[in-house]
Amino acid sequence: MPDIRERLTLPGTHGRLLHDAPLGPRAWFRAGGNAEALFMPEDDGDLATALRIVPSDVPVTVLGACSNVIIRDGGIEGLVIRLARGFSSIAVEGDAIVAGAAALDMTVAEHAASAGIDGLSFLAGIPGSIGGAVVMNAGAYGSDTAAVLEWAEIMTRDGQVTRLDNAALGFAYRHSALPPGAIVLRACLRGRRGDPDAIRAHIAEIRAAREAAQPVRARTGGSTFRNPDGHKAWTLIDEAGCRGLRLGEAQVSEKHCNFLLNLGGATSADLEALGDLVRERVRARSGIDLHWEIKRLGKPA
Repeated sequence: MPDIRERLTLPGTHGRLLHDAPLGPRAWFRAGGNAEALFMPEDDGDLATALRIVPSDVPVTVLGACSNVIIRDGGIEGLVIRLARGFSSIAVEGDAIVAGAAALDMTVAEHAASAGIDGLSFLAGIPGSIGGAVVMNAGAYGSDTAAVLEWAEIMTRDGQVTRLDNAALGFAYRHSALPPGAIVLRACLRGRRGDPDAIRAHIAEIRAAREAAQPVRARTGGSTFRNPDGHKAWTLIDEAGCRGLRLGEAQVSEKHCNFLLNLGGATSADLEALGDLVRERVRARSGIDLHWEIKRLGKPA
């Protein structure tokens, strides 16, 4: 079979294409291997052209802000697509915000506040981008994406664009039922009229609460495990004696024990192994299985 450099040249596209591209520096954990090929499309048309060219047997992985992922040390095979500047637009439409998939959640919350749109402030507490928020129905501080999303535009593997309404996305806790291989392009998030100063004050409260409770200045990946029904993941982890637990340079945060930290030299394997150790101890202590909320992508070293 020809080398990936020969199979993935993407003629007719205008975005940046890199081979054997490091992904670790892009991840919030600052760990992980390389992408066989990394493509950063300029816009929807550029992305559609690329998807139509990519051979059907080449896997395609989409990365956003890389805030809630562990990229394994062996890297990611096939084509990795990173949505960036051309997918970060934010527009106000009445009581709604239409935001590109690469727009940061915090930035969307700030735009909503300036426009006097209430109901989107919870996004200020989510470290990620709108595309990821749709994919995993991200939520915090009393609300989630499902509660405010009116529609999302997606692109399927054949380069076709489709608009799906809230019901079609099949939202559940930290889950959406997107078609296999679909890429979120943009989303419409609807709020309600409010006072801009009051909304900004609410955002400030959320940011202060997050900074007080979470290790926001550390190399971390956000909440590691989903909350089981009727339980808080952090409480189960704490009760199992895992607060501050270390494996090499990977550590369970002492500040919020549903966060893993890279203390400086942790590999992705260290982080994932530590997470699995936490799951084992929680299961032994409480009989409850914790399920990863962080996406683990790629192959081991």
